[in-house]
Amino acid sequence: MQMDLNLTHKKQRALLERFDIYRKVPKDLTQPTYTGAIISICCCLFILFLFLSELTGFITTEVVNELYVDDPDKDSGGKIDVSLNLSLPNLHCELVGLDIQDEMGRHEVGHIDNSMKIPLNNGAGCRFEGQFSINKVPGNFHVSTHSATAQPQNPDMTHVIHKLSFGDTLQVQNVHGAFNALGGADRLTSNPLASHDYILKIVPTVYEDKNGKQRYSYQYTVANKEYVAYSHTGRIIPAIWFRYDLSPITVKYTERRQPLYRFITTICAIIGGTFTVAGILDSCIFTASEAWKKIQLGKMH
Repeated sequence: MQMDLNLTHKKQRALLERFDIYRKVPKDLTQPTYTGAIISICCCLFILFLFLSELTGFITTEVVNELYVDDPDKDSGGKIDVSLNLSLPNLHCELVGLDIQDEMGRHEVGHIDNSMKIPLNNGAGCRFEGQFSINKVPGNFHVSTHSATAQPQNPDMTHVIHKLSFGDTLQVQNVHGAFNALGGADRLTSNPLASHDYILKIVPTVYEDKNGKQRYSYQYTVANKEYVAYSHTGRIIPAIWFRYDLSPITVKYTERRQPLYRFITTICAIIGGTFTVAGILDSCIFTASEAWKKIQLGKMH
């Protein structure tokens, strides 16, 4: 009875072995060659190089961008946060003010909330820092002496812009956008009585990390002009104007990492393809070598 069971088991095993597509060649029937050894070493080095390259790509986070028409931050209440930081080295702080107006009827003179004035040059100059919000409609905000109780005779509007940004601050290595396009703008050598117009085109920007968290910021392009403006009384009243309009196009940056299954598929393709090509190359060289040996033997005889 035991012998019958063993015989049945062997038959089942033999039947299953017929499906083996990886047939084994006895070791005593194989022949190592010098050329095959060189190809094998080169093959392994090549696979290692490609594997490390793919591993680096798998670990590295890729940032892709896309464009679409929409308002990405619908929970903002139609507002955009603005951060402004500039220095006026030749204008007293009590004369400096921020005015905001837009097409929704907002007209605010001397905005003071969340703003700070720091005296410069022993009080002769001023550094203005402010955070405020604007509506998502065309408008402007400007630094001027309009809110001063007494207008100076010759206000000097030469300035340096340290920062002008909209929305959240994005400090992402793989994204190089114009989030602070006016940062570092130097107008110290301009006409002291000239007004400055900065015309801004604001582009909504969304950054989504690999966890799905979104941050909303705004890039902008800028054009500027300088001119001398006169009031209805003939006096020169210079100002620094930031006139803005919003683009309907939104730029979205998304962090992506290569899926694990794609990484595994690529590695299998690299290993299998390299060994296949190396095997074909080794076979061709070996066949050519054997043929050459036969030719040489024929010449000797």
